[in-house]
Amino acid sequence: MQPTSPSNCSLEQAINSRNSVRSFRSDPVQRDILINVLEAASRSPSGTNTQPWKVYVLEGDKKDVLISQVCTVHDAIAKNPELASEYPASYAYYPNKWVSPYIDRRRENGWSLYNLLGIKKGEKDKMHLQHQRNFQFFGAPVGLIFTMYKDLGTGAFLDYGMFLQNLMLAAQAYGLSTCPQGAWVSFFKIVMPFIGAGEDEFLVCGMSLGYADQNDVVNTLKTPRESVESFTHWV
Repeated sequence: MQPTSPSNCSLEQAINSRNSVRSFRSDPVQRDILINVLEAASRSPSGTNTQPWKVYVLEGDKKDVLISQVCTVHDAIAKNPELASEYPASYAYYPNKWVSPYIDRRRENGWSLYNLLGIKKGEKDKMHLQHQRNFQFFGAPVGLIFTMYKDLGTGAFLDYGMFLQNLMLAAQAYGLSTCPQGAWVSFFKIVMPFIGAGEDEFLVCGMSLGYADQNDVVNTLKTPRESVESFTHWV
């Protein structure tokens, strides 16, 4: 039986136990729980209380149709990479030029995942299928798509980040797991009209939400973090 009220875990416990889950059980999430999680997230701070977030919730058959449409295009691009130019990202999530230490962390993350799954360098078909799991919401019963008004400033991204983190921590308190997904920005041309988003919106990211499949080895991946000393400068 799934929790229907938030646990009494501390905020620190919620933060430290949260991780990006890449395999979910099919158990549905009760609508009232999802509403409670979104209400908690809505208390996030934002510049002059602009509250830039807009959320689209996908479940059931509607979610499956979007998955089918995006995965079909994703497969087509794998066979003909030139098609990728027809699906530009809604914004540049990653830099045009990678430098150390960021590229090193990115590579460590990717190969840690592939090694865990037994995917070796050069096994492009297996890498493609694993990447496509993003567009299947990793089997989660709930897929979330987040959009924002196009003309808001860069600061709105700061506000949005706090909203997403609060949403994930609130979900954690209900025994739910999440995976925030920047991968969806590459298919905004499919996603935005499908969800009924306005022309004045752009796709920020997606998120998988549900109950983690604790029996899947992929969910044993725990990404490292730099020490406080490495990123803090006392002035």
